[in-house]
This record gives sequence, C-alpha cells and structure tokens, in this order.
Amino acid sequence: MEFPDSSPARLNQHLVSRKKEFYPLTKDLKQYLGRYRRLKSRGVRYLDLSRYVESVPLYDEDGKDTLWASVIYQPNEQREIDHDLVVTYADLRGHGDLSIIQHLYVDRVDLCLYGNTLPYRVRIVNALNENFDYYYVKRTDANRIYGLELEHLLSPSRIQYYVRDETIIEDHIVGVPGDVFLQSAMPKNRFDLVRLAKQFVKFDTRCLFQLLGDMHAGNFVVDVTRDFEKHHYRFRPIDFDQQSHHRKIEVYRPQAYDRNALFVDAVRDVLPPASIAQYRKEERALMRHRVNVSDGRVHALLEVMKKDHIAEPKHVSILANSLGAFHGDEQFYGCSYMGELVYNSIMRLDYRPTDEEVRLLVDDDTDEDY
Repeated sequence: MEFPDSSPARLNQHLVSRKKEFYPLTKDLKQYLGRYRRLKSRGVRYLDLSRYVESVPLYDEDGKDTLWASVIYQPNEQREIDHDLVVTYADLRGHGDLSIIQHLYVDRVDLCLYGNTLPYRVRIVNALNENFDYYYVKRTDANRIYGLELEHLLSPSRIQYYVRDETIIEDHIVGVPGDVFLQSAMPKNRFDLVRLAKQFVKFDTRCLFQLLGDMHAGNFVVDVTRDFEKHHYRFRPIDFDQQSHHRKIEVYRPQAYDRNALFVDAVRDVLPPASIAQYRKEERALMRHRVNVSDGRVHALLEVMKKDHIAEPKHVSILANSLGAFHGDEQFYGCSYMGELVYNSIMRLDYRPTDEEVRLLVDDDTDEDY
C-alpha cells in the first residue's frame, strides 16, 4: 500500500489530533452495554475524583517525571472516595462480590497530565501481602467504548471494563509499554525477533480491520510470556480514543508510525513476504472465527455502531474512499457512518485476497508498507 506521505518522520503521533471531542453514548449503545452487563449503578465517578485539592508530581524509580501526579482530597471526602474506589474494584474484578475488599485499601490516585482524556489511575493494595493492582477511571466516549468492545471480541485478549453514568472503569492492561520495550527489552536473537515480528504483523492486521487508530509505541504494550522455547509476545492496545474516528487510512496501521520503526525494521529483516502474507491470512481467519463464536454479539454491536455519529462526515467520506481503493471494494464508497466502514471491513474477513492485494500488503520497495 502506498501512503500519501512517504516520509516516516511525517507519520508520527502528531498526525492524530489531540483535541478530539467526546462523543456521547446513544440509547442503543447503552442498551447493548446493559444486555452484556457493562453497566453499573454504584462505585466511583470521574467527577468524584476531580474534587482533589492538591497534586504532587509522580517520579519513576530513576527520578524522571512520569507526567502523572498523585492527587490529594479533603480528609472529610477521602473516606467516602476510598470506599467507592474499593467497591468499584469489586465490581470490576469480582463481579460485585464485596467480600473480596475486606483487606483492600487505596494506596493512591494518579492523574495523567498529558493527552486529551486526563484519566485517573487507581492503585489498590492488599493489606495482607502488600500485593497491588491498578485500574483506570475515565470519561465516557463512544469511540472508546466501541474500541474496547471490538478489542474484547476480535482480539486474542479479553478486556474488563464497565460504564457508570459518564464514567468508564477500565482494567489495567499488563505489559511493557511499547516505547520502553524498544529501549530496554527488544530481543537480540533471531528466534525471538521472528516471534515478535509475526505478532506485529498480526497486530497491524487487526488494527486495520477493526479501524483502531493511533497505535504508535506509546499507545500499546508488549505482553511478554516465557515458554519452553524462549518467549512469546503479544501486542495489546491501551488507548482506544481513535477507534473509527480519523480520516486517514494510515492512522489505522501501526506500521506507519515513526515511533514503531524498529518493529517494522524487524519485520523486514526476519520475515520474507510470503510469511507476512501467511500471518495476515492467519489473523484474518482467527478474527472471523471470533466473529462466528461470539453468538451474534459482534453483529449486535455493529448494528448499533452503523447508526452512530462518532466522526465528522468528511472524515467518513475520505476514509471510505481510501478503504474502497485499498480493498478494491465499492461497498465502502456509499458509507455515511464510521460503523458502516467497520462493518464492511469485518465482513471482508471471509474474503480471499487476490494476488495483487497480497502484493500491496507485503511490498516494501516503493512504499512504507512491509
């Protein structure tokens, strides 16, 4: 595939606007969430955590500013907020079983000071063994909900989250942040590089078909699992704000970002085009299988999404033309909503690509693809 901007330096995180508006949840989306038990009526809300009176910068173990700040509340509010936070944890991790919280306490609440969404991160500690866990409190946004749900249904991973009023409660996704992984954990031996490159190809494929955008190294983690032969890797997104929102097709391809250049280089160095094509076909088949075993849940979500306004019409039109040209499929051209583009994209998972389409997916001589 040829990118409109051939210079990798121009395809960075600034390609995506940081001023994206928050889209409200429609009645149909709320009904869908209720049907699959993604709605709750108790626990903490985003506005509750915004009542802090002071904040302290949070530094990492090397003394570097993390761009997060720990927030402090009035003593008369702290007890109520802490109670709501552990109840929220019980709903997220224990399906509402409050017996699991008797030994838990809130260690701290952190506020992210960069980006568009300003999420809160809550650290919960078990008093019996000092083991800790995290979850996030964010403002509701329809794009984010669709991204979380599609990732839950179509990827090999599962995501725990729920919605309360204007608040999203999200599980912490475990893994090494992509940019940290590149600096300190990039494998050196060819065996592990092949495994890593394979998973990056699959990740790139999922993002394109789900239309999950903005997957530069700061917005995903690498989950590393030791097995009897070296390591297994999995790329997991942690930011879903740009689900089906941006107008440019390259935004939905992790390979396009300069911050992912070392991952792309690994693919080019260790995988021949035939292997890249094979792994793309494998992932398409797995995604289609996940659709089939969802018992109609994917189709129920897409029926809601097809009628939802989660992007400007001009964005939909531009992306529709790009997808239609890329896939050689006229069905994209008549779409008026982002959800229709996602529907057509996912329905193509059954389609067997032509030799020319495979060439466009793996050719690395004339463009910024692999």
